[in-house]
Amino acid sequence: ERLFWTLHSAGWAGFAIIYYIGSFLHDVRPIWVFIIMLNAYAGWLLTIPLRYIYRWARKQSPLNMIIIVIVSCYVIALLWAVVKNINYWEIYKHGYRPDEWYMYFTNTINSLIMVGCWSGVYFGIKNFQMLQKEKQNALKASTMAHQAHIKMLRYQLNPHFLFNTLNAISTLILVKENKDANLMVSKLSDFLRYTLNTDPIKKVPLEQEIHALMLYLEIEKVRFDERLQVNVDVSEQAKEALVPSLIL
Repeated sequence: ERLFWTLHSAGWAGFAIIYYIGSFLHDVRPIWVFIIMLNAYAGWLLTIPLRYIYRWARKQSPLNMIIIVIVSCYVIALLWAVVKNINYWEIYKHGYRPDEWYMYFTNTINSLIMVGCWSGVYFGIKNFQMLQKEKQNALKASTMAHQAHIKMLRYQLNPHFLFNTLNAISTLILVKENKDANLMVSKLSDFLRYTLNTDPIKKVPLEQEIHALMLYLEIEKVRFDERLQVNVDVSEQAKEALVPSLIL
């Protein structure tokens, strides 16, 4: 709404300014400025219904829309031409009356060109907005599909890792390694808490990701003991980098 009224008013104000500058080529009286303002206001007022007519016309078939636009442009241009002639004759010509009634409809072509330009700008902006909206919808759909894929991978990761770890804990209990089994349960709890509390879509600092990785490796270290040795070498600057959660 705000965009329409801003552009609509600015367009007709620009018309009035150009019209006024063009009047410098002729020797006109100061009252001509008032006539320009009246004509611009009449154009501003008469083209407002076109917005609602075109909004309805866009829902019709292409052929019907073209017919509606052409007829609407001509009718509005005709009315505007009559108003401009009346303003000119009543104010500038001090009540002049033409000999024939059809003289009131002169200069319709000039009015039709202006209304046609207004219509072209309207449809141009509407089509641009529609194109932008389609791009946004396509981008949104692509983002949602990407997010769904990431969540699917997360949901696949957790069960497999959980089953493997529970199997290892079961084995430790069977061989009476209760201390290691309790340690693995504790590490598993920390890791699962991290995975559940972290949004799979949002990126996390690499330092946080490494912390999650160490939770996972500590669980594996309970299983493999001295056979698993891990050294982590990361610069302080790299720790601040943002990466997808659980990518490591």
